[in-house]
Amino acid sequence: MDRYLEPHQARRHEPTQYESLLGDAIERAYAAGTHDLAGLVAYLNRTGPGPQEGEVWTEEVYKAQIAKLAEE
Repeated sequence: MDRYLEPHQARRHEPTQYESLLGDAIERAYAAGTHDLAGLVAYLNRTGPGPQEGEVWTEEVYKAQIAKLAEE
């Protein structure tokens, strides 16, 4: 049955353009072999997108941003 094949079951809304860009960047980082937070933060600072609050990504900014996006 198809009732178990809902890939976005936890989604509360369609992703914003920023969420899509950030998700794509994270996927590219993992595909490039980056698998740790420090490396991911460095990758995002090189390639973007930048954080919604602040000028550069740090581990703390990343954690706060992901937590905020998870709440929305």
